[in-house]
Amino acid sequence: MSKNFSRRDFLKLAGVGTTATAVLTGCGPASRYVKREPYMQMPEYTYNGQSTYYATTCRECAAGCGLVVRTMQGRALKVEGNANHPLNLGKTCARGQATLHGLYNPNRVRGPIKHSRGERLYASDVDPFNGEFPDVAANLNWDDATQVVADALTKYKPNEIAFLMGTASDHLFDFVTDLAAATGLNAPVRFGALSMFEARATLSKASENLFGEASLPFFDLGGAEVVFSFGANFLETWLSPLAYTRGFVGLREGKTKLRGYLVQFEARMSQTGGKADEWIPIQPGTEALVALALGRLAFERRGGALPRAFADVDPKEAAEKAGVEFETLERLAFMFADKAGSLAIPGGAALGQSNGLEVAEAVLALNAIPDNFGKRGGVSLSALAPTQTEYHRPASPKEMEEFTAKLASGEIKALFIHGVNPLFELPKALDFQNALSKVEQVISFATFPDETAVAADYIFPDHHGLESWGYQRVFTGSALPILSGAQPVVSPFYDTRATVDVFLAAAQLAGGNFASATPFKDEVEFLQSKIAPLMNETGGHFSAVDAPTFDASFQQYGGWWKTEGAFGAPNTADVLNRDLSGAESQFVGEGEFYLVPFVSPTLAEAGANKPWLQELADPTTTVMWSTWVEINPHTAEELQIDNEDVVKIISEFGAVEVAVYKYPAIRPDTIAIPFGNGHSAYGRYAEGRGANPADLFSAEYNQAGDILFGGLKVKIEKTGKKLAIPRLESMMGVYHEGMGEE
Repeated sequence: MSKNFSRRDFLKLAGVGTTATAVLTGCGPASRYVKREPYMQMPEYTYNGQSTYYATTCRECAAGCGLVVRTMQGRALKVEGNANHPLNLGKTCARGQATLHGLYNPNRVRGPIKHSRGERLYASDVDPFNGEFPDVAANLNWDDATQVVADALTKYKPNEIAFLMGTASDHLFDFVTDLAAATGLNAPVRFGALSMFEARATLSKASENLFGEASLPFFDLGGAEVVFSFGANFLETWLSPLAYTRGFVGLREGKTKLRGYLVQFEARMSQTGGKADEWIPIQPGTEALVALALGRLAFERRGGALPRAFADVDPKEAAEKAGVEFETLERLAFMFADKAGSLAIPGGAALGQSNGLEVAEAVLALNAIPDNFGKRGGVSLSALAPTQTEYHRPASPKEMEEFTAKLASGEIKALFIHGVNPLFELPKALDFQNALSKVEQVISFATFPDETAVAADYIFPDHHGLESWGYQRVFTGSALPILSGAQPVVSPFYDTRATVDVFLAAAQLAGGNFASATPFKDEVEFLQSKIAPLMNETGGHFSAVDAPTFDASFQQYGGWWKTEGAFGAPNTADVLNRDLSGAESQFVGEGEFYLVPFVSPTLAEAGANKPWLQELADPTTTVMWSTWVEINPHTAEELQIDNEDVVKIISEFGAVEVAVYKYPAIRPDTIAIPFGNGHSAYGRYAEGRGANPADLFSAEYNQAGDILFGGLKVKIEKTGKKLAIPRLESMMGVYHEGMGEE
């Protein structure tokens, strides 16, 4: 791989024989199981001035995008997309590019630690030379750490041991699932803040109600001509942003088809709304009513019998309640009816309301007008990953409340946590911190000293994603079934260890059922056992005559996928022959302003410890390194509030203080706060910066179990303080401040 050819050329190399495949797979960490012959030259990764490229999978979210990482002399230098990967086709988002800042983060946990819960593990405590925490923690060796895990497995009964995991690292989830099934342990629980803000439980439940299958719908933006999006910020953080961004490019492409038209219905203009042809600022809670009104008007435009689904709505009343001109609603409905390639998408805060399930069903039902189900430019059921038989969604917030109650009851004695930070990602109203205090032993496998790791008894750090083996199932975004593969692109920098390897060693020490359930010598052998069935699958983009060649090709290409699409066609026979509710959302709280929390497009839920992402300007406000509240300028004038005034936002469940950003693209009765900052730990770049809007959320849910993060009303109080907001834009140019009198 030290020849002078591009990444794309490298990824095209396959089927050239077992010996060559072994060489092309990569040396160093990627040579774990590849047998090599004696060589006359030094290994390729030691050459001065020559790069080595490794294919792997991004771990910054659960989408499963393929990466190619350029390394030189054992250092990762640059991340790019894997051009052959069907999901992202060579592209990456900002978070994928910034994954290097996680790899080289100065506040990584650099070895196994025992400490008292709540002891600081922040930047000031880290010895910059050896990474230890000399004053506040006992630095263990891995033999001691493994023994701690083994003792926990044997000390407590199987039903007293629980696992809480994030949405990435599917191979680890599979390992723990298999271990739990064989030994009687509690099945692992998965959660992620992104899945909460995506209201994934609501979307899959709506799919089950309308189509008979609890799956994630896929929306083919690239094949559509007109797209109506109800709060789905698909260009930012929603489901699979890169895949939907590629779809948006196809929507806008005007060389081979008519340029597509996007209409965004939302109270606060998102980045997606900013790219839309029309932004319709409807009142929060009226999304279902507007969708049904559009459906009725579209059917009346086409003529024929009015279906049951849209029969009970009054379009003029709906327009009045939503704060939209009836003529606008009528014009848009006619546009939707007249185009054969029309598409409607539900998402975002529109689903995180008391009527969120009704919103999802009403918007999905609009797709029956152009009859686009299972067709190009329409709605399909996302393809399952290879060897997967059903879609497994993360736990809903309601299910997390039930899990939290189980912890608080003392029923769970030992808790293992990996890949998720519930003390930051869950609303304070769920009181996860108090529940955690009732657990006798908490062991975190965090790579960074986040809030939950600080509250644990032990931290046994996993490798960073670029140092790790694994795989990730692609759950949406591509028509092809994909299992995205991960391999180390560098050797581990610190004394970290793969969590699977820790459990394998601990299981052998524990003996009995634990030892017999884990007949693997290490993580790689476990991975080989999981991908081995793919050799017998037909239609893959590569094949191999033996297991070593297949394993090498799996790492070389960055995974395995089929060459033909496997989208499911929804069963839509009964979609319009049902009663769909247009009831408005019931909001929690007595405040006068609707709160619209949104995931930061740059930081998401776990990017606050990466300075590249903190420095990257927010796409709609250009704010950096901070949290702010967006308020309409007319509202700010009425409240006598100016830019950078610090205000207190108060709900019935908490309060946060944030600086004001006067944002004209938001309804006067609505305010918005980004989610991403507000950490009390997580390293020097994140700690003590901004506020967390999840502190305002209630512990109330819609019918699908998603929390009402978009169903709050809040109050605003002035504090009399000022706080300069770092921003890229000019205050003089935007607001004419400091220009003096004419």
